[in-house]
Amino acid sequence: MQYRTVGKSDLEVSEIALGSWVTFAGGVGFDTTRACTEAAFDAGITFFDTANMYGRGEAERAWGEILSAHRRDDFVLATKVWGPMSDSDSGLSGAQIAKQIDASLERLRTDHPDLYYAHRFDTRVPIEETIEAFQRVVDQGKARYIGFSEWLPEQIEAAVAIAGPELFVASQPQYSMLWRAPEAEVFGLSERIGVSQVVWSPLAQGILTGKYLPGEPFPAGSRAADPEQARFFDLVLRPGVLEAVQRLAPIAEGLGITMAQLALAWALRRTEIAAVITGASRPDQVHANASASGVTLDPETLAAVDVALGDAAITEPLPAMYVEQGVMHR
Repeated sequence: MQYRTVGKSDLEVSEIALGSWVTFAGGVGFDTTRACTEAAFDAGITFFDTANMYGRGEAERAWGEILSAHRRDDFVLATKVWGPMSDSDSGLSGAQIAKQIDASLERLRTDHPDLYYAHRFDTRVPIEETIEAFQRVVDQGKARYIGFSEWLPEQIEAAVAIAGPELFVASQPQYSMLWRAPEAEVFGLSERIGVSQVVWSPLAQGILTGKYLPGEPFPAGSRAADPEQARFFDLVLRPGVLEAVQRLAPIAEGLGITMAQLALAWALRRTEIAAVITGASRPDQVHANASASGVTLDPETLAAVDVALGDAAITEPLPAMYVEQGVMHR
């Protein structure tokens, strides 16, 4: 396992991270969650990513029990705030951030996450209020560093104009061979302010593993076959995508690696990226993903990937799901 530094922080993280979005939030049981987490430690993964809204606290609660068996200095923990936790609890008001960080700490059985993200931008709250609340969280020692997820460039710029360039160290966008939207604006802007990317869905919800074949039913037990999880596939599953992905198979085979390793190594080629967040529902998947660490792709391979995918990849700066434009000021 190789390790990278997150932005201008002193956080050193495994370049392969383990996430808990659609798996540990209820997609798999507690025993499997524990097995996958322990497999991560065995593979050298030290970076764990969750959010308060994943299973309305269930993912945090599971990891609170499992990770508490490990020395706190042996892993880097990230969680998030913004999403709905009840009919009246959501967003990035000062009161919500104060309430939700305490609830997350209780569920996670820790006195701080290393990284605390704004899960989305809240256009209904003055940005000054949100920034002040995050600064209080850091000042009180309840989180070491702050990040943002899927903020638009004008929202990042507005926040930095108030907070200065020191508050934020990480950005968490969707990024993969099939979704390259952040390259257009967010990567460059973030780099200028010392913010690293910690990207989610680098395997495009598993599409880039090659297991979804054109014209065939989705495999039983896969995310695409689950109605709850499949609703996120529309982001990248467009006409011609599965055919394009299959054209990657000979490239991976020629390198002696899997399609998943190819996709993860492709994302990690970018120096702006501190880590890629992977999901797993079995321990062997954790080890398989971890094996992509250290795989390097030469320019000829990268060019071959672009030829294989053709126009299947999204490259324009499109917003991710649940993103709203605008910034409110006092």
